[in-house]
Amino acid sequence: MDATALRRAIPEVVGILVRRGADFASAEDAVQTALVRALERPVLEGVRDIRAWLVTVAWRAFLDQVRSDTARAAREERLAQEREPGPVPQHDDTLGLYFLCTHQVLTSTSAIALTLRAVAGLTTRQIAEAFLVPEATMAQRISRAKQRLAGIPLDQPGDLSRVLRVLYLLFNEGYSGEIDIAAEAIRVTRQLAALNDEPEVSGLLALMLLHHARRPARVVGGRLVPLAQQDRSLWDVDAITEGVAILQSALARDRLGQYQAQAAIAALHADAPTAAETDWVQIVEWYDELLAFGESPVIRLGRAVAVGEADGPRAGLAALDLVADDVPRYHAALAYLRERAGEVDAAADEYAEAARRATSTLEQQHLLRQAERLGANQDPC
Repeated sequence: MDATALRRAIPEVVGILVRRGADFASAEDAVQTALVRALERPVLEGVRDIRAWLVTVAWRAFLDQVRSDTARAAREERLAQEREPGPVPQHDDTLGLYFLCTHQVLTSTSAIALTLRAVAGLTTRQIAEAFLVPEATMAQRISRAKQRLAGIPLDQPGDLSRVLRVLYLLFNEGYSGEIDIAAEAIRVTRQLAALNDEPEVSGLLALMLLHHARRPARVVGGRLVPLAQQDRSLWDVDAITEGVAILQSALARDRLGQYQAQAAIAALHADAPTAAETDWVQIVEWYDELLAFGESPVIRLGRAVAVGEADGPRAGLAALDLVADDVPRYHAALAYLRERAGEVDAAADEYAEAARRATSTLEQQHLLRQAERLGANQDPC
């Protein structure tokens, strides 16, 4: 059974059930039931059209649920009029489903979880494992999200920028559990790119591919490896080539956006044969393009590090003065720049402080090693 092919059909099947009269929450539950049944079977013998099979099984699951929820004879009779098997009309509601699952009434966390269920087609158990929470907790989160969407139609205009933001957050969530969440984010972003011709969608897809290409070299032997020290022969050349091509096509349309600018920075890193050959001057210019879209302390921090590489650590420290010290990874950047400026003792203290503030074990361990290397012996707790 090709699980990816099944999940790819999920959004369209949900849309079909909604058009037949099911509310979104019930339709999504019914399609999940059909998906689980399909995944429990090693082979769907005699099935030529997976989408049609999913529609049939999901519609039956929906009817079964309705029958169990109400005893009113009139409604039972109306809903029990199951459609005869036959061709399923083509009507792709996938784009509408993206907009619905990332609707502004939902928090980012709920939007990510619902997108994984209704668009990516993952089960609640798989999503819970990816986010390291109990399945019951994730089920409640998804259920509350669907309740908040009650009455909002699939064909309501949506905010593409919010869809892209949710997909980017999804990509950055990590890789825990049975399902590779970053890979799923790339898959559903590809699907969105096929449905929408906006350059920023292509920019986000390019950004994901370029970052994902470096993943094999990012953690080696259980240790986090900084970009400058990574073995670049481990990078995925095919993903880099594809990401660069997608980015170039998007940039050629002369409608620059934040994701395209971020992808351009990633492409410059990917293009450098060695860390020493990185074009830091161009990277600073791209950070300036990013800041033109709006002030961001995270972008300011990245720019400060780039300035430190392009113009020297003192210039980088001056640029870092524009960033508040509570911005994530501020102390790690300060430590790096101070070490390069020859302020070894101060750098050691900053690495230790950065370790105390780190949100991941891998990052904390890396920062502690840096502090210890420079002679700091401080408790990170």
